[in-house]
Parts: sequence; C-alpha cells; structure tokens
Amino acid sequence: MRWILVLALLGCALVARADFDYGLQPRQIADGVWLLEGSTDNFAQDNGGNIVNSGFIVTDQGVLVIDSGPSKRYGEALRRAIATVTDKPVLMLLLTHHHPDHVLGNQAFADVPIAALAATTALLAEQGEAMAENMYRLVGDWMRGTEVVLPTQTLTPGLLEVGGRRLRLLGLHGHTGADLAILDETSGVLFAGDLVFYQRALTTPGTPGLDVWLSDLEQLQALPWKQIVPGHGPVASSAAPFTQMRDYLGWLDSVMREGAVQGAEMSELIGVAIPPRFAAISLSRYELIRSVSHLYPRYEQAQMERVDR
Repeated sequence: MRWILVLALLGCALVARADFDYGLQPRQIADGVWLLEGSTDNFAQDNGGNIVNSGFIVTDQGVLVIDSGPSKRYGEALRRAIATVTDKPVLMLLLTHHHPDHVLGNQAFADVPIAALAATTALLAEQGEAMAENMYRLVGDWMRGTEVVLPTQTLTPGLLEVGGRRLRLLGLHGHTGADLAILDETSGVLFAGDLVFYQRALTTPGTPGLDVWLSDLEQLQALPWKQIVPGHGPVASSAAPFTQMRDYLGWLDSVMREGAVQGAEMSELIGVAIPPRFAAISLSRYELIRSVSHLYPRYEQAQMERVDR
C-alpha cells in the first residue's frame, strides 16, 4: 500500500512538471534565423505567459538571442531549444524593450552579455519588480524562481556586426518610449518587437503618443526588410502588419479625439462598436478598454480650455 502511495505521488509530480513545459519548437524562417512563436491570447495559467515572439540568429561565431521571454522557465526552455539547432555558444541576448513577457527570462542568460537601450534598462530598473509581481499573479507557478535581471550592456542605434552578420539597430519610442527594432541585413528579417502587433490588438499603456508610434511605423516600413517578426502575431512577408497597425492606430486615435470633442465619458468609449475589419483581431475589446483607460485623459486634457488667462 505504501508503494502505491509513493508511486501515486511520483506520478502527480511528473504530471505537474509536464504541465510547466513550454514545449518551445524553434522554426527556421530564413538562413540562420529562427523563431519561437507565442500565442496571441492574454496572459493565462494555461499558457504560462508565452504570448511573445522570441528568436535567435546563428552567426559564424555563435548565437544572438532576441528577447528572453516571460519567466526563468521560459528562458531555460529557450536555451534548450537553441541547443537543438546548434552547438555554437550563445554570444549575446538583445532585449527589444522592458515589458515582462520579453525580459523575465533573463536569468537563463546571466552568463552572457544582456544588451538593451539605456532607457530600456532604466525602465526595467524602475518597473521590473512590480511587473514581475503582476506576472506571478497572472500565471502562478510558471514564474517560480523568476527574478528581475537587468541588462549588463548598453546598445546604441547603428550597425552591430557579429560573426558575419550585420544587424541594423533602431532606437524608437512608440510602444514604451524605448523600443529596439533589429533588422538582420543578411536575411532581411526585421525583428520589430512590440512596435508591430499583427492579428492581435496592440497594447498602449506605455506609449508616449499614437502619433509617435505612427512615425515609428513609417521608419520601419521604409527599411529593406523581407520578413517582419512582430512582437505578437504571425510572421509576414508583406506590408500587411504595417497596414493593419496604421489602420488600428488611426481608428483608436479618432475614437478618443472625437470623444473628447463631444465630452464623452470614458465608459461610453470603451463600449463603442469595433469595426468589422478588426473583429478577427485577438483581444480587440480587452485592449480597447485598456487603451481608453490609460490614454483618454490625455485627449480630454488637450481638449480643455484654460480659464485662468
């Protein structure tokens, strides 16, 4: 009887361990360029926060990793996934921005330089602990052992040449105020980070302004890219993600601008009809509510006239 109990407990432990397997499957999208594509759903217990696209580039000298994922477990799984593709060492981790789904796997890369824009490091130092605590609440034990690890190297926009690959680094601002986009000039793959969402509604709480974001999109689209890896959503080889992003940002701006002119309440705007062309985009209503909650006060303030003059 005792052995039956022991075996039962062991079986439960193995099931629990299997439940925390991200099952990362790297997919080659260009010569030397690999993608790990996340869900377009929201953070949840059943996905462990794996809603992000991460990737890596295999150079002659070693591997460049782009974003580390939402947890220590994810970062470790990412390193194992890389090892199934190449036995070359990881040379560097590059972070596109400071949001938790992109950086909380940093612990798994503590043995290599972790590189980011200076402002990204500052934002992670300021907000990282609070974001990690929120992730623990959202996805639970997937986060076990996860701690905030800050970048150790500062990136500056320009060219980065490693192992025969030329990466063009762009320092932009539209999503968080400190956003890195990476164009691998060798393959034409553009890792756009969360400056580009595709088939998934974009998140706006940290944006300095929708006009800034639209300007960033113009710069990105003008690059000589062949494929676009959005921060969230499927890879594309056409300009469709840019078209969808501009359309959505324009609509979102008009909803809040017109609402402010009419003196609408926030509660009215979060219930506006979502155009049919956005109906199939994941989390449209959820992100509309978040965007209005965070951004509408700016539009209201801009509409107000000063009475002390």
